[in-house]
Amino acid sequence: MRAPKLNVDFRLAAKGTRKIRRVVTVRWRYLFLYLWGKRWFLIALLIGAGMLNAPLPNGLSEQGLVVLTMSVVATILFITEPIPLPGVALLIIIAQVVLMGLDSSAVAKSLWNDSVLFIMGSLMLAVAVVKQKLDKRIAFLIVRMTGTKTSRVCFGISAVSGVLASFIGEHTVAAMMLPVGITLITLTSDDPKRVRNLAVVILLSISYGCSVAGIATPSGGARNAIMIGYWKEFFYDPTNPETHKFLIDYVRWMVFMYPMFLIQLPLVTLVLFWTFKPEYRDLSRAVVKLRRQVEAEGSMKTPDWMAVVLFIGVLIGWIFYSDQVGMGTVAIMGATAFLIIGLVRWEDINIGVNWGVVLLYAAAISMGLQMKDTGAALWVAEAFLGLLVPLGAGEGIGLWAAVSVLTTGVTNMMSNGAAVAVLGPIVLNLATAAGESPVVIGFITAMSSAFAYLTVVGTPACTIVYASGYLKATDFLTVGWKMVIISTLVMLASAAVYWPIIGI
Repeated sequence: MRAPKLNVDFRLAAKGTRKIRRVVTVRWRYLFLYLWGKRWFLIALLIGAGMLNAPLPNGLSEQGLVVLTMSVVATILFITEPIPLPGVALLIIIAQVVLMGLDSSAVAKSLWNDSVLFIMGSLMLAVAVVKQKLDKRIAFLIVRMTGTKTSRVCFGISAVSGVLASFIGEHTVAAMMLPVGITLITLTSDDPKRVRNLAVVILLSISYGCSVAGIATPSGGARNAIMIGYWKEFFYDPTNPETHKFLIDYVRWMVFMYPMFLIQLPLVTLVLFWTFKPEYRDLSRAVVKLRRQVEAEGSMKTPDWMAVVLFIGVLIGWIFYSDQVGMGTVAIMGATAFLIIGLVRWEDINIGVNWGVVLLYAAAISMGLQMKDTGAALWVAEAFLGLLVPLGAGEGIGLWAAVSVLTTGVTNMMSNGAAVAVLGPIVLNLATAAGESPVVIGFITAMSSAFAYLTVVGTPACTIVYASGYLKATDFLTVGWKMVIISTLVMLASAAVYWPIIGI
């Protein structure tokens, strides 16, 4: 039986083959581009896998190695941002359960503490302030003092933020000033792409102004109170008058540290304008719009005054009652009061608050606690300090610089208060062993803990301004390393020249 004759059009077959190859080529190209876009995510995972499979260093527990690996991987992802930052927060949560073997309920508890409540409440209050348009009045007041030139406006923003933050804490001020910065940005242009650099300069003027001011007074941050407590606990003896120098009161702290804030304040503006060139050198157009809007609103009405009274009440609560109920509780109470009175709707808050940033900060705090509890932070500190003597950095400026570098590195991975709490006993004992002044080393540690310029999670002020949506994680790194160098030089010069003059 003869086989049936096949009627094959080889030209069509060849055409179909070429089409298939073209489709396959396009898909491989898309796959390559996708993997290239995620290259830093893959690199971070490979580094993490390598660290987990490396021999366990002496003195470091297995869980300590895991959390140290988590910190390295998270830091890479924070800086390169190959995935959304809230996704990094979720990975931190998952890693604590899967890799560290922690109970999920325990991890959940570590996510919610007073600091997280404070961040959430502050962002909610910022939305309420914008709703009442008080941000426009504050912005107009600053512009009236500085003029319309962009550099002067940014300096004015840093100065106002810094002076306030030096007394009531950077968390509070960053939340209060964020709507002011956003107002100036949006009035300049409705298109974020056209004011990209301007937005970075204005918003970082707020966060960095708050950061450099956090060391000015004992009430500027928890890290300052922690160091004062360490001095008293380690070195003060009521029966020995010579140890009274370790009782650092509010005024004496200001004598040592407030000049450091004032010196750094103009440097913030210089570094920001050196790094990011604003698209607008003059904000006259925005100021004209701002003046018209303020004038159109007329004098402040009853709801405006109610909002002012509520916000002042929140500030009073933060200053006088946060020790009893917590700063986070005060912030939540303030936001709730705005809702109850009807000055803001929940829909406004739900839309205006970046909930992903709240999650990000919660996960970062949780990881910082694990760094402390597992001994990983202590191991890093001891290993780092063990390298100093062979390098000739066991005393003097070399030791000061090494302590500053160590503190700066740790504070950019965990909160500044936790960094001082972990490193304080180590560096103070090191100062005694090296024959250095524990007061000098303590001030250097406390001040360096304010150099959290490099990451979004380094300080709540950076986290709050990042929540605006105008900034990228890489913006902090781009300008932050310059701020770290300048702040460190100012600090070392002060320790060598100014502090001995006033009698340390």
